[in-house]
Amino acid sequence: MAAIVILTATLCGSADAPAADSPAQTPMKRTRFLLLDSRIIETVENAKLTLGKTAKSKHNPLMAEDKPWEKRFDNLYANVIYDEDDKLYKCWYSPFIVDHSAKGMTLDQRREARYRPPRGREMAICYAASKDGIRWEKPELGLVEFEGSKQNNIVWRGPHGAGVFKDLRDPDPARRYKTFFQGIGVAFSADGIHWGKAIRCPEVDVAGDTHNNAFWAPTLGKYVGITRTWGKQGRQVARTESDDFLKWTKAKVVLEGADKGHQTYAMPVFFHGGVYLGLVAIIYPKEDRVWAELTWSPDTVQWSRICPDTPLIANSEKEMAYDWGCVYAGAYPVFLEDEIRIYYGGSDWHHGNWRNAFLCMATLRPDGFAGYEPIESDKPARITTTAVVCAGDTLRLSADVPASGSIKVTVLDEHNKRLAEGEPITRTVTDAAVRWNMGFTLKGFNGKELRLRFEFRDARLYSFTFSD
Repeated sequence: MAAIVILTATLCGSADAPAADSPAQTPMKRTRFLLLDSRIIETVENAKLTLGKTAKSKHNPLMAEDKPWEKRFDNLYANVIYDEDDKLYKCWYSPFIVDHSAKGMTLDQRREARYRPPRGREMAICYAASKDGIRWEKPELGLVEFEGSKQNNIVWRGPHGAGVFKDLRDPDPARRYKTFFQGIGVAFSADGIHWGKAIRCPEVDVAGDTHNNAFWAPTLGKYVGITRTWGKQGRQVARTESDDFLKWTKAKVVLEGADKGHQTYAMPVFFHGGVYLGLVAIIYPKEDRVWAELTWSPDTVQWSRICPDTPLIANSEKEMAYDWGCVYAGAYPVFLEDEIRIYYGGSDWHHGNWRNAFLCMATLRPDGFAGYEPIESDKPARITTTAVVCAGDTLRLSADVPASGSIKVTVLDEHNKRLAEGEPITRTVTDAAVRWNMGFTLKGFNGKELRLRFEFRDARLYSFTFSD
């Protein structure tokens, strides 16, 4: 059985190394390296790993419960992609369409009347689209009846906690879009709108009463499903895998809280920069509120939490603000040239009570999930990598460097002998090429192992990349 990672095990300042019982992985050429990946860090001096800084969109909230069938967005369970083929942002979300609504209720009214879900409570998958990812439209699809009318954006009544994604690697166009939902069940679609029948997968053997999500894991050569089960400490993140998206393994727990006061509610997962990143929703039952934190994994089995109890996307401080009560990160971030967009479901009051919810967005700088910065400002920070394979003629860095800061890169051979030193970087950069002193070039090192030493002051270093 895979090791269960207890959430209080990882301290802010470093990322734990993965355990030894990781699954076999497919060799891949790696060009981008996130510094949060502890496998590539050999030594750290006067530096700590810190979370990146998200910025909430000034346009928030982007979408609200403004249709008769959107009784309660609840956790929203948003799945957002930017479709390169259609040049369109697409969002599949799961509101309760049979439920009580908190629309128009004051704070006093919410406190006076306790919320209880009705009998026959029902969730549905709805679809919205946007040209810019900010202004969203809910098209009348004419597919599913609600209260005698098909003039709505519902694509499917019934599935709970559905994860939806577009699978470009599947050769069958009828399976281009895939969904993975409570039960566990799966289904396929050619366009993301018209779905085939649900195919049940009882072998997974979990409740899956959460935002389920699935994806192709390139280093494993398999589909991985992230779902939820329950244990002595409450909610637990569970994992299953499949070769064909039809037959799945029995789910095993891969992440849980240290106690019932810190439970893992859901965790959308995606692959970026050679690692798997998870946006885990942490629920605090005593407060009945939820926020989103960052985790990482080399293999989707062994997980490390970065800066426990520190949200990547923080709740608003003002009660009844659009995301004061809950923040549920959606699947999946959208990576643009100048920013990373993280869509999330925000709600204005407690998780299990009356609340209105919304689609919201926060952004990060490119590769800005987490980076190293100095601990003591009057001393330089130093990080030396393990041996990495040089995969290009140019080394590029992404870092925040204010006017008072600088970063210097040194190339070392396998014996830690200095081969070259780069010119100081004295400004904030994204994938900026390192210029070498003395006419040095990485040509001739392609495919060979080398080490990198970063020395920096008043800066935060996120990633390095090799390119031709």
